[in-house]
Amino acid sequence: MTTPLHLASQLAVNVLDAHSLLAAFGVLGVGVVMFAETGLLIGFFLPGDSLLFTAGLLCTGTATGGVRLSLAPLLIAAAVGALAGSQCGYLLGRKAGGALLNRSRSARLHEGAERAEVLLERYGYAKAIVLARFVPVVRTVLNPMAGALGVPARTFTLWQAVGGLVWSVGLTLAGYALGASIPNVDKYLLPVIVLIVVVSLLPLVVEVLRSRRAAKEARG
Repeated sequence: MTTPLHLASQLAVNVLDAHSLLAAFGVLGVGVVMFAETGLLIGFFLPGDSLLFTAGLLCTGTATGGVRLSLAPLLIAAAVGALAGSQCGYLLGRKAGGALLNRSRSARLHEGAERAEVLLERYGYAKAIVLARFVPVVRTVLNPMAGALGVPARTFTLWQAVGGLVWSVGLTLAGYALGASIPNVDKYLLPVIVLIVVVSLLPLVVEVLRSRRAAKEARG
């Protein structure tokens, strides 16, 4: 039975803090956040990368925060949330077009939409859909943008599944591997999360540099 004190602690959760989310909602919270961040435009601010990594770390039992998760249910929840969320975002974009984005006043969200459209035009559907998984905000808005721009459903479903599994399962297992190898790694969690976010941006940076080099060679 849920006590008023336990309910109050859940309601007081900090949705921007991965550890707070996991302490309040556990594995279920991971699935919900993955779905909201990748399927609903209102979820663009959620900490997807750090949540997956921290959740994987907490499966090892080496962290000192008192939270312990099970790896198998976590991997399933993360993957299902990420894949279902992206598909939902695509369907919303296909039906509503740009209306949902036009209603938003968030400059960050509109900037992410522009970057998503550039990714689709520059790198093609497959590469853009996979790369977007590793870029905060872009992974939220690319799915409805793909639907609005008429990306074929079969193509989108295939590549969002590939990118979604690599992203959700990969980051979770990375956290698990680090937690299993370094005792009390949560003491260094903040710099580790910053490193994870930076690393997650590397595929996009590499593609941008490669594209610029190709453009220079074509002009020269």
